[in-house]
Amino acid sequence: MTRRSALAPTTVSASLLVGLCLLALPALANDALKKALQSRFPDLQIEQVSKSPVAGLWEVYADGQIFYADEKGEHVLLNGMLIDTKTRANLTDERLSKLRSIDFGSLPVDLAIKEVKGNGKRKLVVFSDADCPFCKRLEKSLLEVTDVTVYTFLYPIDKLHPQANERSRRVWCSSDRLKAWKDWMLEGKSPASGADCENPVAKLAALGEKYRINGTPTLVFASGRTVPGAIPAKDIERYLNESGK
Repeated sequence: MTRRSALAPTTVSASLLVGLCLLALPALANDALKKALQSRFPDLQIEQVSKSPVAGLWEVYADGQIFYADEKGEHVLLNGMLIDTKTRANLTDERLSKLRSIDFGSLPVDLAIKEVKGNGKRKLVVFSDADCPFCKRLEKSLLEVTDVTVYTFLYPIDKLHPQANERSRRVWCSSDRLKAWKDWMLEGKSPASGADCENPVAKLAALGEKYRINGTPTLVFASGRTVPGAIPAKDIERYLNESGK
């Protein structure tokens, strides 16, 4: 008769315990990740957290959409963008800005509407469409920024704003270009038709194509960083103070 070892029950129990613990690990990880994300995004309605097919990434289903997170919830991938959950910084945009860096000194600022604010020491170029609502929002943000020289490149996107090209021409041909631009962008006062003149719109369109400027506003800082969108004054300040190194 085969004698059953006295150690067998203990061995089976230990194996079973280890198995149960292993089964519990994903659930514990899910709970920890959910708590971490919930602490940083209190309004987020997280319905489910599960492993993704990619090692190290977890699938999070929340508010009707899926995004991916590392196990500590420090970074998330959302719509193809990598987001730092602590700072809310879009790391993908940050990286793209560096990859799309422009030699600021090579830009033809003589083709821009120039505005000197304060001591004007810091430099900024803006590709702007006269009929772009986000460009008008950026102009309001720029009111809060001083000690900067802003060079505005007239960059109408015809497919979106058919009248922007003509409005840009009127601004450029005005006796006071900066005033005409500010009156329109901030006050809604349309520039007078005036006399025709040679304008830089076509040259700036070619410049934008060269640097893949496909949206307005797009800001170019002295460091070479390019940033799309109507970013707030605090971010403009941050990028203006970058060394570019």
